[in-house]
Amino acid sequence: MFWQNPPWQGGKPKYRLGLAPIDLQNWFPVPMTEDIAAHKSHLLETCYNEVTAVVDDLTAALTAQQALAAQRPDAANTYPDLVANLAMQVPDDLCLMQTALPQRLIAACVCSPSYWDVRTKIGRPLREIHQPVESMNAKIGDPIERFIQNAPLMKPFERTNWFIHDDTQRFHNEPDETMKNGPEQWFVRSERETLCRIHEDYLLFTINPRFQPLADIAGYPEAQQDLLTTIASFDEDEIEYFGGLEKCRQIKAFIESL
Repeated sequence: MFWQNPPWQGGKPKYRLGLAPIDLQNWFPVPMTEDIAAHKSHLLETCYNEVTAVVDDLTAALTAQQALAAQRPDAANTYPDLVANLAMQVPDDLCLMQTALPQRLIAACVCSPSYWDVRTKIGRPLREIHQPVESMNAKIGDPIERFIQNAPLMKPFERTNWFIHDDTQRFHNEPDETMKNGPEQWFVRSERETLCRIHEDYLLFTINPRFQPLADIAGYPEAQQDLLTTIASFDEDEIEYFGGLEKCRQIKAFIESL
């Protein structure tokens, strides 16, 4: 039950490593649904270069994608890049990272981003990818780098990231300038993320969002208090990336009104 164990349970900081090992058979536990398949195929057919990107280094791009294809050898050959074809087999978005420093993003198909654009991230080192929240590198940059460098082969790990949006649209490649309606009509976007070293040189990072009406928090006082605690712990970078002081203020006022 989501509200009995929200990603901010205990007032946890939003930006933390939070990785837990999972069994290989639970790596992709949810099958591709018709809705998500339609969402992905629409984007791949209408704005392919906005959701799929590979580095200009063709050797690195091909080697990384072939390492992924070895795990899913039955992928169709519909799109120009292997990573896009493979992304049509699972509901998750797929990002291939180098395990060696500077841990560049080599290839990606991201149809459900939250406040980031794959076109601005491709080829960049992990620390640069995290720059929208500059304090994130200070908090978890070193642990993430060490984890990726030392991760065991074919042993997936999972974590949860989360945001609050005013709709259930999966494609949010830019921050919301303004929020529509009030918090009682907003949604918690909870992202299941996994990391798995699929090759000595490459790690696969996956993202799959789920949505919960924020109004449902009304029945869970502990989740309310924990959310207030977590938001109160945000530094300036986190507040800005989350949506600004006014958004935080509205959430606080909404919860206190329950």
